[in-house]
Amino acid sequence: MDRPRCSWVTKDPIYIEYHDEEWGKLTYFDNDHYLFEMLTLEGAQAGLSWLTILKRREDYRAAFAQFDPAIVATFEEADIERIIKETNVIRNRMKLMSTVKNAQVVLDIQREFGTFSQYLWQFVGEKQIINEWQTEAEVPTDTALSKALSLDLKKRGCSFVGPVICYAYLQAIGLVQDHTADCFLYKK
Repeated sequence: MDRPRCSWVTKDPIYIEYHDEEWGKLTYFDNDHYLFEMLTLEGAQAGLSWLTILKRREDYRAAFAQFDPAIVATFEEADIERIIKETNVIRNRMKLMSTVKNAQVVLDIQREFGTFSQYLWQFVGEKQIINEWQTEAEVPTDTALSKALSLDLKKRGCSFVGPVICYAYLQAIGLVQDHTADCFLYKK
């Protein structure tokens, strides 16, 4: 039997698995590689569908050293050229270059806060936000929280981290849980 899901989920098995097993969950929250991966993928998604990115996720992992920020931070122009020519990632040079710069920022944040995870927790007061939206129409595209995160990341040198991208990021990694009332994963 098909479970009821958030209305944005299509019938695509990749989307269903992502929604059911990952989106809005804190399962991987203590893994800075995962948090950097999701930041990169959310930025890559700008102007595209999330399904387009999910279908290329393994290519992104291969191209960006399994999202190890210490390795990605050392990438140079030749690495970006190789990625553009040899992989199935979105070939937007600005987005690819931002991944390298964002990796450098993540390393700076790790030095300052111990982990990227700890840095992110401070924005929500160390507690997951669980919203009680009835329908997708109620879910905002950005919030004061995503604006604050965006502003801080930009101040530190990140790009492709606007408030809308940051809100999608917070939802994806589980700091904000926005399953709607019609979804089997909805929590009160």
